[in-house]
Amino acid sequence: MSKSVSESRLIRRFSKVAGEDRGALITFITAGDPNPEVSENLLHRLPEAGADLVELGMPFSDPMADGPVIQASSQRALRAGMTLKRTLDMVRTFRLSDDNTPVILMGYFNPIYRYGSESFVNDAVAAGVDGLIIVDLPTEEDDELCHPALTAGLHWIRLVTPTTDEARLPHVLRHTSGFVYYVSIAGITGTRSAKHDVVRLAIDRLRRATDLPLAVGFGIKTATQVNEIVQFADAAVVGSALVNEITRNLDADGNPLPGLCDNVTQIVQELAAGTTRLATG
Repeated sequence: MSKSVSESRLIRRFSKVAGEDRGALITFITAGDPNPEVSENLLHRLPEAGADLVELGMPFSDPMADGPVIQASSQRALRAGMTLKRTLDMVRTFRLSDDNTPVILMGYFNPIYRYGSESFVNDAVAAGVDGLIIVDLPTEEDDELCHPALTAGLHWIRLVTPTTDEARLPHVLRHTSGFVYYVSIAGITGTRSAKHDVVRLAIDRLRRATDLPLAVGFGIKTATQVNEIVQFADAAVVGSALVNEITRNLDADGNPLPGLCDNVTQIVQELAAGTTRLATG
């Protein structure tokens, strides 16, 4: 692992949050949704509202792991002219005022393949990206992007699902860095919530397999759910609830209403209030 990965913003942030005896709040928005200007404004406001890390979705025309809500956000972003280059530019601009909040790009390999893997990795590092979650690249394809990303200093964050068995888990964890993202339900985003006890058992199993921080996502929508998750996980990921709020703040033609950013950041503030762990002893 490169020095830049091992001494990264992401590791420092998880250490800081743990020192505050709470879990991290990871927020997801799609870059360019509902348009590049509003999306960039929202990105700048998320940390102040309570986001410890930001996942920035790379818009793609066929996001197969995402439910209708996030699929629609990708379509809005693409219609508004968002591209992978503009997504990197968005991070670069964000870094001018915030050099501490980790930014993870999440999405699919196809846009990166078209961009060129080597060029993308180099440009992502230069822009200030901290890591990647590429949902459709299995471990067998690590030469495509995982190895170049790690070599360049980007974290490679993998998804572990309820169907990841004991034989598969070591392969999934082998080149993972930064944190592990546990997908709490089998299926697409934004559809339902997992059973709390089942997720706890899954996180306990992962603790025995890795020392990396463990984040739980899919189906987390409220501060109460965030609080339940951070009692045993290191972070809770919220995406569809925020994208839903963006959707609710669009007019009939899909244009943003004046209070969009205020309303989304209000939800983030409420979610962040749920990150404190219960006192023990």
